[in-house]
Amino acid sequence: MSAAGDGRRRLLLICVGLLAGALALWGSSRLTWFSATVVTATRGEVELAATGADLEPAPAGIALLAVAAVAAAIAVSGIARRALGGVIVLAGAAAGAITLTGLLSPPPVERLAVLLDVSLGSDPAATLPSVPVGVTPAPWLGVVGSVLLLAAGAALLVGERGLPRFGGRYAAPGARRPAVDPDRAAWQELDAGRDPTVDVADGAQTQAGPGGDPSTRRV
Repeated sequence: MSAAGDGRRRLLLICVGLLAGALALWGSSRLTWFSATVVTATRGEVELAATGADLEPAPAGIALLAVAAVAAAIAVSGIARRALGGVIVLAGAAAGAITLTGLLSPPPVERLAVLLDVSLGSDPAATLPSVPVGVTPAPWLGVVGSVLLLAAGAALLVGERGLPRFGGRYAAPGARRPAVDPDRAAWQELDAGRDPTVDVADGAQTQAGPGGDPSTRRV
């Protein structure tokens, strides 16, 4: 496989990683992370279920950032693409820190009730201290998404030199040539002693002559 083909394949993998990471973070934020059942004397059993977005909305925003980064990774190159990779690495690290913090320190029932706008404090018979908080596998989906963003961002940051630059395909290698006035160009040709009615190919042929004789010239 050529170097150009390998670069395109790696950029494709980076874009797939960004999209997969965004999907994982978004899905994790919409799923239930923690749940609990509180038993009260007046209301009976009260079910509490908090999603990732209820606890922290940042991962969902990071997912949208990752989706936008796909188009940016294709459009930009050089320092801009490396800077984009650094931003993605920081975003993935932030999402991972938020998710792991939730896994290692589940919120108490009181906080779940506050997040879900459920009032339990007015009931003295509510058995809050003995209620366990259940943890679902949904936060681990967020961890996977964070790792994918970290990997994609690191690939952009470190391996940008080998990635294709699609924007350069449409850019001129040098400064754009200004428009030339045909009449002025004709006078310049006459001043230089050349016939403006003869193009370059015909001029070379007429100067050399049919037999390669440079003395023969047709005007």
